[in-house]
Amino acid sequence: MQPKVNALDHLVLTVADLDATIAFYRDVLGMEAQAFTPADGTARWALNYGAQKINLHLAGAEFEPKAQRATPGSADLCFLSDVAISEWLGHFARCGIRVEEGPVKRTGATGPILSLYLRDPDGNLIEVSNPLEG
Repeated sequence: MQPKVNALDHLVLTVADLDATIAFYRDVLGMEAQAFTPADGTARWALNYGAQKINLHLAGAEFEPKAQRATPGSADLCFLSDVAISEWLGHFARCGIRVEEGPVKRTGATGPILSLYLRDPDGNLIEVSNPLEG
């Protein structure tokens, strides 16, 4: 039988400014920032949401092993939310976050979604989406 993976546990973002990144993902997207210490004893930061997390690596001080070209601003991430897109639009406006595109219908991993596109402090493309019926 061919082995296969079945879920995403975490991903890593390489960032230019830890504080700005943590503030954005915490205050704008509602993630929980958490300091942690892995087995190697280093101090690290993660952003927790749902059953996943995003580990943060500071550009120029990445932890090994790392991506071959670890670069701030190279990610394109889509997050699902049960909060209505109209509420997200108001929240982003109150936070001073510019929505680059949307609401627009797209196709997600499990079906149709309604999405908004914005940028994080490093210029990563962030998509916040609601699943749609059918």
